[in-house]
Amino acid sequence: MRLLPPNRDHGWVPYLWLVYLSGVFVHPVFDHVRWTEWALTLAVVAIFLTLYFSFFWLNPPKNLWAVGGMLLIGVGLAPSNGGASSFFIYAAAFVPFALESEWLAFGALILISCIAGLETWLLHLGLGFAVWSSGLAFLIGGGNIFFAQRNRANCRLKMANAEIEHLAKVAERERIARDLHDVLGHTLSVIILKSELAGKLIDRDPVRAKAEIAEVEETSRQALAEVRATIRGYRAHSLDEELKKAKAMLETAGVSVQSEASNVNLSPVQESVVAMVVREAVTNIVRHAGARSCRLRLAPVDGTCLLEVQDDGQGGHQIEGNGLRGMRERIEALGGTLARETSTGTRLTIQFPLTPAKAIRIL
Repeated sequence: MRLLPPNRDHGWVPYLWLVYLSGVFVHPVFDHVRWTEWALTLAVVAIFLTLYFSFFWLNPPKNLWAVGGMLLIGVGLAPSNGGASSFFIYAAAFVPFALESEWLAFGALILISCIAGLETWLLHLGLGFAVWSSGLAFLIGGGNIFFAQRNRANCRLKMANAEIEHLAKVAERERIARDLHDVLGHTLSVIILKSELAGKLIDRDPVRAKAEIAEVEETSRQALAEVRATIRGYRAHSLDEELKKAKAMLETAGVSVQSEASNVNLSPVQESVVAMVVREAVTNIVRHAGARSCRLRLAPVDGTCLLEVQDDGQGGHQIEGNGLRGMRERIEALGGTLARETSTGTRLTIQFPLTPAKAIRIL
């Protein structure tokens, strides 16, 4: 007799194992008992069915009361009906699912067998009753210990898989949010800068203004493509391209750029992260710093990659916004650190371990 764990959609299984209940009707049918005994038998069966189905609705240890009720029915009905051994079998079969511990379940099975054996001896119920209520009940209950533990393990595995799936969805949402912030924050800043520049040039240099407007259109198209790629999760970042865009953006904003370049071996993932960090750092300089100059430095240092972005802007802002938090999360995912100093201007220092890959050189 194998049961399914509580709190599941058991389907037809609970009804299948009611076949053991047929033994209760053997005595009334073949011995032609009076209607009072029939009434007692039906009342007992009704109580049992209530306990039986409630077991599938309750959680441990509450369903242990259902097991105790089944055992009491068996003890009470045994003197007048040999089919009461079925209730000992049901109680033994349910015990492993009501008790989490294998040893507690084993001890409870021994107790049920002892109660059945003692009642058989005291009331002289015969060897057949002892075999069913004590021996068979113990064997069925012992087998169900294995099935109960396996079902619990399956339940824990399903819960773990559900939690993993939930965490994966949360991580994907956070990734999309970070990437969209980086893409839109940078691109919209470029569009604003070039639109303002075009507005200033439209009267005195219409040709230059037209060129700036054309670049705004191209930037908008690129932004749309990047947003779609971000949502699909296919977007890769080229550090060389990002650095060129960063230099152009800073110069458009009137910020002079100084760079110190060294050959650095970066994996594709590291390159993408560094590119995103450069993008967000430069966007912050243009939007918030009010800087006149910016210094970029990328170099290998003792097996690590060191990136420094420093400006001579106003600094002083200690609150960590979404952009800086996104940068920190990306760098920490590589096993690195991000430090921020705002005493004179703003200086970002990013450092993470290197994984040998292709050589990258900035600017």
